[in-house]
Amino acid sequence: MEVQGKVKMVGETQTFGNNGFRKREVVVTTEEQYPQHIMVEFVQDKCDLLNNFQVGQDVKISINLRGREWVNPQGETKYFNSIQGWRIENLQPAAAPSGGAPMPPVDSFEPATDLKEEDHDDLPF
Repeated sequence: MEVQGKVKMVGETQTFGNNGFRKREVVVTTEEQYPQHIMVEFVQDKCDLLNNFQVGQDVKISINLRGREWVNPQGETKYFNSIQGWRIENLQPAAAPSGGAPMPPVDSFEPATDLKEEDHDDLPF
């Protein structure tokens, strides 16, 4: 499954317990008639995938839906869902390479006019 939208918030990595469990959350706002603010959590080594993303970027996140059952001390059963991300992609086009001008469009080149007819087949093979 996938969630697509604009990054609204990127949280800090949180560490829990003695076992070093790590979790990091990102909120994505979908771009539809009724936009939704979807919180996706990345866990353990996947937390680092969020390092290069900032608020305002358009992204696509590959997710898994997770559910679990919990019985409270009173014996009541409760159910919880979470959305776990395992990949995130930037949907914005890459910027032009630094240090150089962008490539001009193809139609801005004029065809050569100084060709000699006898030179047309000078290929070495």
